[in-house]
Amino acid sequence: MIEIEIEPARASDRRAIETLLQANGLPTAGFELALGTAVVAHEGGRVVGCAAVEPYGSAGLLRSVCVDPGHRGSGLGRRLVERAEAVAAARGIADLFPLTETAADWFSRLGYQPDRRESAPGPLRTSPEFTGACPVSAALLSKRLSREALAR
Repeated sequence: MIEIEIEPARASDRRAIETLLQANGLPTAGFELALGTAVVAHEGGRVVGCAAVEPYGSAGLLRSVCVDPGHRGSGLGRRLVERAEAVAAARGIADLFPLTETAADWFSRLGYQPDRRESAPGPLRTSPEFTGACPVSAALLSKRLSREALAR
């Protein structure tokens, strides 16, 4: 069995990440804003998962969380989110906000709470996901990162 490694995304991963997102119905608009904070799961040189954070001061948009269908249910998504949270905390981001149409319950199991779109920090509301890539029906959730994550 090939081990799956999670590591910072490289510019050379961009096409594979965008292909994975598109194949799973997730938006790619504005992804370039988050490439520098993206993490990927590689299995045998192939991208099988990703997550990224668009930074907006002390807030961040947790976006592009995606796992290849053949790896779902393995805990890989949770590992990707944990790594993205650590990246966010290292950049001084205290609050993360995912927008989702299909995974609100899953994010809730990771400690994210339902939130109102209008309560999101102003700069976050200017992101491509807020301004058109995600429909207004997408649920907003939020999570304050733990002190332990912020200390990493």
